[in-house]
Order: sequence, then structure tokens, then C-alpha cells
Amino acid sequence: MFYKNTFFYGKKIRRTSTFKELKINEEIRVKEVRLIDVDGTMIGIVSINEARKIAYDKHLDLVLIAPTANPPVCKIMDYAKYRYEKRKQAREERKKQATVEQKELWLSAVIDVGDLKTKARKAREFIEDGNKVRLSIRMRGRQLAHPERSMEVMDNFFELVQDIAQKEKEPTREGRTIAMTIAPVKTK
Repeated sequence: MFYKNTFFYGKKIRRTSTFKELKINEEIRVKEVRLIDVDGTMIGIVSINEARKIAYDKHLDLVLIAPTANPPVCKIMDYAKYRYEKRKQAREERKKQATVEQKELWLSAVIDVGDLKTKARKAREFIEDGNKVRLSIRMRGRQLAHPERSMEVMDNFFELVQDIAQKEKEPTREGRTIAMTIAPVKTK
């Protein structure tokens, strides 16, 4: 199916998509082009009017695929089918893309063992889903004088999840907060 003046049965074609739209048919504004046929064979350098005529005779579109070449390269193809394939390919790539989120858990410098195990169970769920976990401890009052206690809590927490996690960022002090990031163990 060819699009003349990018009108399809009297309606303007909406050009909204995830990939870069190419110029087709009447949108191409050059004097001559290097023309490639449907099967990929090189026809040669022809005038734009002759190239359009060849494409229209085959009931296909003339698509500008390399506008910066000298002379520009055009290919005869079914542009609607090409767009469909590109969109389908982009959808498949998005499905395969894994998004890694960073979850955050807050601990306390005076957390009890039972509460620490509960937080570790939650962190385990996040890590098994493939997410990173940022652990934070906000120190208050006299806790600021003993940051080593908060570091111990971080170490104890990591011991509970070290079989499935690795330290991405060691525990560091950032003002009143001590933070550490753990991530899933990379498997080879």
C-alpha cells in the first residue's frame, strides 16, 4: 500500500510512534536519489520523479533511508509494514528490558534481633525480585557519639542476607545517617 502525500483514503496519517519516522513519497525534496529495489538490488541514481513513478507502479512507498548520503538513498518498500515491524521490535525489546529498582529499608541503632530478622526477610524478598536495597540508620541524640553500634547493626543485618546478596556500597556515615547498599549476587 503506498501513501501519496501521506494521506490514506483522504485522511492525514498520524505520525506518532516510538521510532524515528522516515520521509516518504512526496515528503522527499531532492533532485536525484540512489534507488534500492524491494529485494535489495541497486537500481542506480535516478531522478526523484522517476523513483516515485517506479514505486507507485509497484504499489509501494518510496522511503528516504539515508538522507545524509550523497546522493540520498531511497528504498522501495511497504512503509506501513516496515513501521509495524519496527514498533513490534521495540515492544519486544521493552519487554526484555529488566528494570532494577532501589528499595529502601530503615533500621535503628537499637533494633532487636527479632525486628532485624523481620527486616532481613523483607530485604530478601526485594533481592529475590532482582532489586537493590538501600539500608539506612538515622542516629539520634547519644547514638551520634557511638556510630560503631550502628555499624554493628549493619554488619549483623548483612550476615542474615549474605547468601543471596552482596555489598554494593559499604556502610558509610552521611551526617546523621549511616547507609549501605546491597544488591543481588551476580550469577555467571
